[in-house]
Amino acid sequence: MRPFTAIRSSDLRRAVYHGGAFSLYDLLMVTERQIQKWAAEAEAGYGVEELKRRGRGRPGRGAEPMQVVAVRLTAEEIAALDAVAEREHLSRSEAIRRALAGFAA
Repeated sequence: MRPFTAIRSSDLRRAVYHGGAFSLYDLLMVTERQIQKWAAEAEAGYGVEELKRRGRGRPGRGAEPMQVVAVRLTAEEIAALDAVAEREHLSRSEAIRRALAGFAA
């Protein structure tokens, strides 16, 4: 298999199952050439500004890192939340944040 090949669903079904997780080790091989390329890149050094630059992922909402808080809701509460979020064109998370901001005010 070539390095960095897309994983087909048939390959995924053949992936080795290890106690609750699939191992994709045999599906995505890294060649010696790629390792040498990464090593040379690391030895040449990285630009600090390039490393600090945000890449993909969720955009920040402020200077402080956010925390994830798990909340259990009934089916009725979720339906009400989804109705408000859809009516206001918000995500669930944003609807909850706005409700909390109103509650705390």
